[in-house]
Amino acid sequence: MTYAHNPNFPVGLQIKPLDISNQFLESGWSFDASAQKDAICKYGIAGRVWEAAFALKLYINPPPGWSFEPRFLDPHPDQSSRLFVELGSGSGVISHYISQATKHTKDTLLVTDLPEICPLLEENLRRNSERLVIRPLSWGNAEEAWQIHSELISGTDRFLTHVVCSDLVYFPELLSPLLRTLLQISAPPFINPTFSTPQTIIISYKIRSFAKESVFWSAFGLWFSFYPVLYKAHASSSWARTGSTEDIPFIFIAHRRSESLCWVVPNDDQSLLQGVGARGTSTPKFDDTFETLLLMSVDDDDDDDSS
Repeated sequence: MTYAHNPNFPVGLQIKPLDISNQFLESGWSFDASAQKDAICKYGIAGRVWEAAFALKLYINPPPGWSFEPRFLDPHPDQSSRLFVELGSGSGVISHYISQATKHTKDTLLVTDLPEICPLLEENLRRNSERLVIRPLSWGNAEEAWQIHSELISGTDRFLTHVVCSDLVYFPELLSPLLRTLLQISAPPFINPTFSTPQTIIISYKIRSFAKESVFWSAFGLWFSFYPVLYKAHASSSWARTGSTEDIPFIFIAHRRSESLCWVVPNDDQSLLQGVGARGTSTPKFDDTFETLLLMSVDDDDDDDSS
């Protein structure tokens, strides 16, 4: 995939570090405001810790009293080891927390981003587990994905069990390449062809421009089923959907629709976002799962106001 310009340095870039002093205290100097400022100068938006990362950090490592359903890690996994891949890892803060959460397991974590961002990941994650691997993976670049398969999956009995995406749905020109990579790595030979251990995709997402971003979800839902993670901040509180308030962005759990493995993925980016190829037909179409979730959130707000 060749971009019209460097996606990490969009025209008019003016961003400040996210203040994570209270949210990521244990993450260390690699991700504090000073480190982010330096990384932004050198790596653009990839150097910043973005808001949806906070929600995903809570999910990976819940504070005392917090509960999530389903949990980030299955307490009784069927497989002896898992293979995680994070797309668009940026500063690496989420991979840092995944590495910490899986440090007593045999799991492997594959951390990916554009080739020019990998040095930032190497610097920030150099003190993490030996089971952490950093490799370039540009969205829409099938060759880079196949290189990862050849190195880490081919000839072994393991597959990509988990895909993690934190705050990746934003620039319109990147939506189709992101979906294309998700489709590639959620199909054989990246996954178990028997579907005995379905791949889990975990996506944290903060709405910034619904008009620009909704096209991704309307296409994504054709190929993947997805639903929001539930949470409660206290044992006595009720379950709530992530994304139902501005405090906690969406966290989605997604799985590839098994029937979609037989569908033809169109080569044209616009056609892919229009739903061409989905459901086995060449006509445009869309999925309304995301819009339904937004309407449910509005109904929840109305109920709260009336109570």
